[in-house]
Amino acid sequence: MPLRSALFSQRSLVLTLVALLSAGFLATSLLSYYASRTSIRDNIVNTELPLTSDTVYSEIQKDLVRPILISSMMSRDTFLRDWVVAGERDPEQITRYLNEVMTHYGAYTAFFVSNNNLTYYQAKGVLKTINADEPRDAWYFRVRNMATPYEINVDVDMANHDSLTVFINYKVYDYQNKFIGAAGVGLTVDAVIKLIDTYQQRYQRSVYFVDTHGKIVLTGADGGPQGARSGQSLSDLESLKDLPALLPTPHSGSFEYSTRGQGHFLNVRFIPELNWYLFVDKREDSALGEIRQSLYLNLLICLIVTLVVLTLLNQIVKRLQRKIEAQATLDSLTGLPNRRGFDLLAAQAMQEAQREPKPLTTLLLDLDHFKRLNDTHGHLAGDAVLAGFARDLESCLRQSDIVCRWGGEEFIVLLKDTDGGNGLKIAEKIRHLIEQRRYTYGERMLQITVSIGLTTLQTDDTLHNLLSRADQAMYRAKQSGRNRTCVELPHSSYE
Repeated sequence: MPLRSALFSQRSLVLTLVALLSAGFLATSLLSYYASRTSIRDNIVNTELPLTSDTVYSEIQKDLVRPILISSMMSRDTFLRDWVVAGERDPEQITRYLNEVMTHYGAYTAFFVSNNNLTYYQAKGVLKTINADEPRDAWYFRVRNMATPYEINVDVDMANHDSLTVFINYKVYDYQNKFIGAAGVGLTVDAVIKLIDTYQQRYQRSVYFVDTHGKIVLTGADGGPQGARSGQSLSDLESLKDLPALLPTPHSGSFEYSTRGQGHFLNVRFIPELNWYLFVDKREDSALGEIRQSLYLNLLICLIVTLVVLTLLNQIVKRLQRKIEAQATLDSLTGLPNRRGFDLLAAQAMQEAQREPKPLTTLLLDLDHFKRLNDTHGHLAGDAVLAGFARDLESCLRQSDIVCRWGGEEFIVLLKDTDGGNGLKIAEKIRHLIEQRRYTYGERMLQITVSIGLTTLQTDDTLHNLLSRADQAMYRAKQSGRNRTCVELPHSSYE
């Protein structure tokens, strides 16, 4: 019944701890989930989308660094400048040069416009003469008058069937720092679309570009909002029809809209280099999906932590149980087994000796005049003697022998595989050692002797019979004057 109660108590404790840990972790996770869900709108609108927009903008700038470097190299190329300074005598030379730049660096187009005669040179030859009154040529005069060394401009490529192209227009100077023209390379819009698809996959957002008139200019391969394609106006989209009125400001900021029952968060950023708006769009369900994944992850972590805690707790409980059991069977002063521990060890030793059979000798030891020592020097002195005696007693025995503190100043020893004759030698060895020993307590040297009773295990002996004979032998040693060993056998006794 006590065992069942203990098991029931331990099981109840574990179940209670599981319930408490689970409830605590679940409550914490759900509170965290709903708190995150409440604040997700502000986080997306005010932090996440603007940061993604900034990152995409930085990516755009980075992806355009290479063509910018190529255009910069062209503007400082000595061949190009020497050819212009020499009077531009052979157009085939500049044509070959531009073709080499285009093919070597993988550009879509390469060009040079001379300021001397306003001739537009391209890799295929002379394209045209620039005219200040032609709107399509306004870019050149803008470049000539700008303060910065280059610009990024999206325009049609007249040399390639008016394909929409991203141009890097770089100013070229001669050796006296005089403006002599503009050179650069172009990227196809298709290449930029691939970049947009890369951004969308990397940041899990919809990315597209809109001009100042609210017309979609560039999208990924799957289109813009609601699948809208380049050239389509935001005014044609029911969910975004009010947005173009804000764009010519220019206006950057965050917006929210809903389409087909799905909420969207939108960040708009004006890019002055392109004169376009960068739109970064995030669906609400994807945001909540991330929170749900976080909740599931938290619950998984909580489960793992609970299992780890319970495992550690189980180990700690078992360790404490072993410690308590050890304390229950060990004497705290000497570290030897106490009477309860002796009963367990002795029962096993007797079973082994009777089963083999093998001899087993028992010694019962009692310190002489120990009460007088306590009364004279105090109980602490007595404790010091007991601890020292226990150490000396162990030093005379083998590892396999059993020794315990029987109670008070009495000790008991079981000598395994030892007959009475050899047991008597060991008993006398112990007695002589103790007789000669001095135990230190403070500045005092304390001396004590021991009386020993010896008996051996017989065929039909019980532990009670064995200990009774040892006790009778020890009593005779006391009565005979102490500091001696007496032997007690079933039908004979001798000293």
